Amino acid sequence: MEDRAVSGNSADEVVPAVCALPRAPDLSGLTVVALNPRPPLADYRAALQLAEREAKMRLGEAMLLSWYDRDRDFESPQHASECHQGSAVPGYVDYGIHHGATLMLDIEQGRFVFFYLPVAP
Repeated sequence: MEDRAVSGNSADEVVPAVCALPRAPDLSGLTVVALNPRPPLADYRAALQLAEREAKMRLGEAMLLSWYDRDRDFESPQHASECHQGSAVPGYVDYGIHHGATLMLDIEQGRFVFFYLPVAP
């Protein structure tokens, strides 16, 4: 971080720059769909099957960009959150948003999360 000079009693006074507080991700460009199947899904494979059906219904042909499985604390792209430690935005979310996702499927309140991009015809 750079220090910056500020006006005040001394022209030589230097104050450290202030870091912005972490904020929630900007999901404004996404369609966010919360799914809460009953009974709860057995595992990641069941969640992926549900997500694939939902994405196909909403987007037609679509590509899965990123995902998270809270049961196993596993994400794709793998290790995407390592550079986001202390951030309000997990790596798999940042990756999905910045690689063109238009659909976010949140299954069972964050237990499984999937980001999809429509594939052009």
